[in-house]
Amino acid sequence: MSTQREVDEAEIRRLIGKIVEGLQDKDLEGLRRLYATDIVSFDIEPPLQHVGVEAKLKNWAPVFAFFEQVRYEVRDLTLTVGDDLAFGHAFARLSGTLKNGTATSGMWVRVTYCLRKIEGTWLIAHDQVSVPLDIASGKGVVDLQP
Repeated sequence: MSTQREVDEAEIRRLIGKIVEGLQDKDLEGLRRLYATDIVSFDIEPPLQHVGVEAKLKNWAPVFAFFEQVRYEVRDLTLTVGDDLAFGHAFARLSGTLKNGTATSGMWVRVTYCLRKIEGTWLIAHDQVSVPLDIASGKGVVDLQP
């Protein structure tokens, strides 16, 4: 018999899986259902923050414009789940085939998810994507592997 925490963790893992599916299917409307309307996202692309679900979806839209075929993977997802708040972290990689036919293996990034249970449904309320920084050069280090 599963505890409520185990049920909630399984639901959150399915939600993260739906991000993978939504990106690979280029389904912005499917992605919309995964985020709180007031999400604050700190992504690797400017600006410093994307506020609200429309801004988050606008940030995903160029992926669909540049890629003919999208692959997205999440590795080593670790979750801590409470009654109505949860957080997790993972590595993620966006790759695929560009519209010009060039295949790209992408780069690994670090992702942190903060989720809220809103009216019985887990939604992503905050996410942050980052790459390590080489302090000497001031540039991101994008060739690391998990």
